[in-house]
Amino acid sequence: MTKVVALMSMSLDGFVADPDDGVAEVFDWYFSSGDVEVPTGGADPMTFRVSAPSAGHLRALTAELGAMLTGRRTFEVAHGWGGRHGWGPAFVLTHRVPDGWPRPDSTVHFVTDGLESAVTQAVAAAAGKSVGVHGADTIQQCLNAGLIDEIHVDIAAVLLGSGVRLFDRLAGAPVWLGDPAVTAGVGVTHLRYPVRKA
Repeated sequence: MTKVVALMSMSLDGFVADPDDGVAEVFDWYFSSGDVEVPTGGADPMTFRVSAPSAGHLRALTAELGAMLTGRRTFEVAHGWGGRHGWGPAFVLTHRVPDGWPRPDSTVHFVTDGLESAVTQAVAAAAGKSVGVHGADTIQQCLNAGLIDEIHVDIAAVLLGSGVRLFDRLAGAPVWLGDPAVTAGVGVTHLRYPVRKA
């Protein structure tokens, strides 16, 4: 059965970006926490350089993903992943398709008819694998709608003090989670929580 999995790197005090939308502090561990190389693929491939435990975590995670769901803000910050997300086809929840999109040979799709449609389309594209969700607002919307099965957070070893919070506007809180799977990396701790369904 396909799972919908929230994926985010954040500071220990719960921020996914600084007040200027900068994400370097919470994503630095991807590039400087070890010497194990993990290539990402996609149209604009990167190579992560992480510790062995983080490499195992990332490889297992990406192997289970069949599609991604994200919001317009994350799409813009990521420059549309060059038209191809490294972790499968990407479905962007938006009110309006941006100028210049869709592009030929792109695996980025735009969904303008709501969250449930976006999840349904991503689940179908995932072909039995998991759907990864990123972007703080999109994750919050999915949690509020009861659509998240698991939460994966990578806790970077940094305190930002302010910025964009991952869990800022939760309706129906508390959201109860099961026991976490924990992987200790270098400069980051990977946590994976099942979401308890009512």
